Amino acid sequence: MIVLYQDEHLIAVNKPSGWLVHRSWLARHETQFVMQTVRDQIGQHVFPVHRLDRPTSGVLLMALSSDVARLLSQQFEQHQVQKTYHAVVRGYVLSGGTVDYALTQELDKVADKYADPNKEPKPAISHYQPLATVEMPVAIGRYDTARYSLVELKPETGRKHQLRRHMAHLRHPIIGDSAHGDLRQNRGMAHYFACPRLMLHASHLQLTHPVSGELLSISAPWDDTWQGVMAQFGWLDVVADRVGGEFL
Repeated sequence: MIVLYQDEHLIAVNKPSGWLVHRSWLARHETQFVMQTVRDQIGQHVFPVHRLDRPTSGVLLMALSSDVARLLSQQFEQHQVQKTYHAVVRGYVLSGGTVDYALTQELDKVADKYADPNKEPKPAISHYQPLATVEMPVAIGRYDTARYSLVELKPETGRKHQLRRHMAHLRHPIIGDSAHGDLRQNRGMAHYFACPRLMLHASHLQLTHPVSGELLSISAPWDDTWQGVMAQFGWLDVVADRVGGEFL
């Protein structure tokens, strides 16, 4: 597991796509878990303070004590942590904006079988900004070509699958999203561009160190699949100029 930052109080790693953050009785047959791997790697217990969906990669922060975990969790709950994601989405996103669209709770059939399905939608706000577009000469669906955009996403709130649901609401679903996306586009990306994963990456976290009070900025580079898509779409220069070379 690649460690992005570590001191005596906390640790941040670059979570791979497809890994669960921690063990769950809902995934009894899985063998790869971030928390257990990091614990074994550094030889001490770690405490979760936020989560990333299984198919999402990027910066995952954990505390090295329960007291620090409480302080960090408060920052996340009070929206004091600035989170920056990048995503590849279907279609051309030509201008930036804000999605202010309340979301109902997504319930798991097993884990949430006793939860109230009639809860009111909760406020959810996401900011998005296009960075690059491309039209590729491959036929996916009814068109002879396929259009994609690279977007920067900054969630203001933290609802389950918020960014995935908000981009689907804009009709620009994130590539590889099996729950809210475009199945034909997902299959096309896997077939033509060797990209079988969700193209959503938690690129950057900015927060106040819970002990020292210093501003802490942590970035996570993109994996080989991401970099392969950037190269095939001709976006490497865009990434270097507008996103930053630390992601390559």
